Amino acid sequence: MWIALVDCNNFYVSCERLFKPALEHQPVVVLSNNDGCAIARSEEAKQLGVKMGTPEFMIDSIIKNKIVKCSSNYPLYGDLSSRVMKTLSSFVPQIEIYSIDEAFLDMTDMDIMGLHDTGVMIRNTVKKNIGIPVSVGIAPTKTLAKMANRYAKKMLREIGVFHASDEKIINQMLSYTRVEDIWGVGRQYAELLQRHGFLTAFDLKNAPEEWMRKNMTVQGQRLQNELKGIPSIEWQFVSKTKKNICTSRSFGKLLTDKTIIQQAVCDYTASCAFKLRKERTCAKSIAVFVQTNPHRKDDVQYVRSIIVQLPSPSNDTSVLIKQAIKGFNIIFKDGYKYMKCGVEVHGLVPETQVQLNLFELAETEKKKKLTKTLDTVNRSLGKNLVKYAVQSSENKYKLRADYLSKRFTTNFDEILEVNL
Repeated sequence: MWIALVDCNNFYVSCERLFKPALEHQPVVVLSNNDGCAIARSEEAKQLGVKMGTPEFMIDSIIKNKIVKCSSNYPLYGDLSSRVMKTLSSFVPQIEIYSIDEAFLDMTDMDIMGLHDTGVMIRNTVKKNIGIPVSVGIAPTKTLAKMANRYAKKMLREIGVFHASDEKIINQMLSYTRVEDIWGVGRQYAELLQRHGFLTAFDLKNAPEEWMRKNMTVQGQRLQNELKGIPSIEWQFVSKTKKNICTSRSFGKLLTDKTIIQQAVCDYTASCAFKLRKERTCAKSIAVFVQTNPHRKDDVQYVRSIIVQLPSPSNDTSVLIKQAIKGFNIIFKDGYKYMKCGVEVHGLVPETQVQLNLFELAETEKKKKLTKTLDTVNRSLGKNLVKYAVQSSENKYKLRADYLSKRFTTNFDEILEVNL
């Protein structure tokens, strides 16, 4: 078996640079929601010492050099990700999307002698068609493919492709990789391995099986098999069914107005309902929570959540909003400065398994038609264009995004203009 792991290089930064060529070779940092902290860094920013999670207000004080800061632009990142994955799918019969910027490709039936050239072709095609740089690691197992991808980034940056084609090359790669850099090895396991003298992936590959079974259980045995070239992690070509769906965000500023916070709860509930319908599932219950800012020690703190059971499983926006408001009214208290609220739907079941009573049936069919019409309008004319009256219209709680770029590929009003 041969598996390729294709990973977009500094994906969020690469997306920002795609439509802003002036950012090439400059230190760039992409910030989390509300411009909170660094979640992506260019190589130049890493070299200047910006660490993952560095708060935005500290970046300028830590680094004297000028760094370009960008607010998270998830519509842009999501669209470019889908284009990358579509391009990758054209090379192989099966692909497993691992994250927004990574995918495993099944290359089992391909000629082993041509796998490196195929990797180079994948890299060049993605760069040419989408403009996003990628690295490609090819190996007999998922864990080794992950490691090969990292090796390509660290040791073969210009080529960007590494094929762990035989045992000698694989062992060389294993000896280069520290145990803390192995996919699936967390901090606690890394410390345990280091205490017992296992410092590299090569050491771990040759560790006594009895010791692995005793100290790292089945997970350790599976990992060791992967390092030996024995595939032990199943493919997931179809996404797993979600057990719950959550929508929560921090406010752009601290809020005390109940009406505005309730509008946020309703908006987040509508988002969960849309996701439920997209997954063709219904929720049995809905949870609502509110909280103040725990980092403001001078403020009185308040955190509260509640779960409300639905009369019957539903993905209808109006039904979910009604229950969310009921829960919100119970937990909300005046006199606090709220930083965040959120909604989570639980107990998801397929639409086809929902039991309706005789009196609900007619009304439910009408609501389904109405909801389908609203979704169609919103998809064709713009997300959240049509809303329920209890939702916000001015979005007075919107996230702070002082460095937000345009949605170049998903909004006609923000398409890049080229002056000839």
